[in-house]
Amino acid sequence: MTPPNWITSARMLAVPFVLWLILADFAGHQRWAAVAYAIAATTDSVDGFLARRQNWVSVTGAFLDPLADKLLVSGALIALVERRELSTWVAFAIIAREFAVTGLRMIAVSGSEVISASWFGKLKTLAQNVMIVALLVVDGSRWWLTALIVLAVTLTLWSFADYAWRARRHFTSRPA
Repeated sequence: MTPPNWITSARMLAVPFVLWLILADFAGHQRWAAVAYAIAATTDSVDGFLARRQNWVSVTGAFLDPLADKLLVSGALIALVERRELSTWVAFAIIAREFAVTGLRMIAVSGSEVISASWFGKLKTLAQNVMIVALLVVDGSRWWLTALIVLAVTLTLWSFADYAWRARRHFTSRPA
């Protein structure tokens, strides 16, 4: 286990704690949830930076890192839906994109191609994380909060289109 894999594992272990804080019912729980979520989300950049910088890239990390991200984001979205702070369709669109991109990556790997994360995907992740933290700390509806949700969903769909475009050759027929 490399140091980045330990960080990724810690992010995965933090998910139940973050969800507990989101769903808890004590004064300030959502602010604590926002802090815990932000720390956990930030570890994604830290482990990736360390893995590339120190050449600690591993198969284990390539598997665990996106899994940890999906667990954290999906769990937070589902908890926010349960608290009626986020519309179900928003959570579904974001989670469905994650499943679809994972499928596209698996298809590409079967053809010996790796579809790496793009800047669209990185912007999507940032927008989703900012949206989740904002939903946790803002009481009531605000126009800019709605704008954050729209931005996160737009970037989510845009990044899916980018992955689909880069994987398109795996869906064309090949001569027998």
